[in-house]
Amino acid sequence: MENKKEMRTWLDDMNLDHPLVIAGPCSAETEEQVLRIAHELKDTDVNYYRAGIWKPRTRPGNFEGVGALGLKWLQKVKAETGMKTCTEVANAAHVKLALEYDVDLLWIGARSTVSPFIMQEIADALEGTDKIVLVKNPVNPDLSLWLGGIERLYSAGIKNLGAIHRGFSTYEKSKYRNIPEWQLAIEFQNRFPDLPLINDPSHITGNRDMILEVSQTALDLNFDGLMIETHFDPENAWSDAAQQVTPSSLVQIMKDLKIRKESDPEAEYNSELNNLRAQIDVVDNQIIDLLGKRMKVADGIGLLKKEKNVAVLQNKRWNEILGKMVLEGDERGLSEEFILKMFKAIHQESIIHQEKIINN
Repeated sequence: MENKKEMRTWLDDMNLDHPLVIAGPCSAETEEQVLRIAHELKDTDVNYYRAGIWKPRTRPGNFEGVGALGLKWLQKVKAETGMKTCTEVANAAHVKLALEYDVDLLWIGARSTVSPFIMQEIADALEGTDKIVLVKNPVNPDLSLWLGGIERLYSAGIKNLGAIHRGFSTYEKSKYRNIPEWQLAIEFQNRFPDLPLINDPSHITGNRDMILEVSQTALDLNFDGLMIETHFDPENAWSDAAQQVTPSSLVQIMKDLKIRKESDPEAEYNSELNNLRAQIDVVDNQIIDLLGKRMKVADGIGLLKKEKNVAVLQNKRWNEILGKMVLEGDERGLSEEFILKMFKAIHQESIIHQEKIINN
């Protein structure tokens, strides 16, 4: 699969003056709920109304969706509001039903993307369709697996394709439900700059209070749109209650977002500059996160040294670190002077951490 300008045709043909917006409840719960949310969203920036019909849950016993019945509700949404509809499909049977009920856009979830077998089954079921098909990143940060899933659809003659960045699972404690790993999304864009890329801040954050922040970062990184879970009563939603926003909150988020326009050379320059600065912000946050983790390890060393009554400063070990890092830095185009200054500062902070533990 090669990058082509035509990959953007389905999105460009919409002639939007704002990012593409996909919104609606995490799960279709009742017909009344689905229709009420749709009517509250119909006169907003929302372009596609989403609702989960089949819900893949990590463990059995949780609400797994209303199934095919919900597709009838989406038909009513289209009839009553004129909104285009979308839902997640996870196998060939889902695809068949979604096409029968004329769902406008289908997306493939992270748990499906992770399996080439599932992706091939879905690609075979969708072969030649003119529906829009979006592929969420797999649960693990594997760009080849993500692109591989899209390539299977492309090989099946599906032209209206796009991707959804919903973050990646991790065992580490984090403020995110799924760590964004923005650098991987940036690499995706570098390889396929014309393949529409949508951000899913709901699943990245797991927290409605962080939706605006993550959405803004995505737009600064030139994402093409947002998928935001929306419910009139989020606190009592049947699934993912903490990450859903109300329709009025969604409207406010869209008002608060700073959307970069490319209407003249200066605007194009500013857009590119903002994109590069956003990439720097992403890396800077990763540096701070890694330094915090390093100091936690230093705290552990301090506890061990206190227990064994060992001196904080170990010159031999320190010199070995410096020599190794100078060589590593040189391979990455970093000067010896910079490496020495940086690691001396890191070392000093480590000593401070260890001394606090030993002296307390």
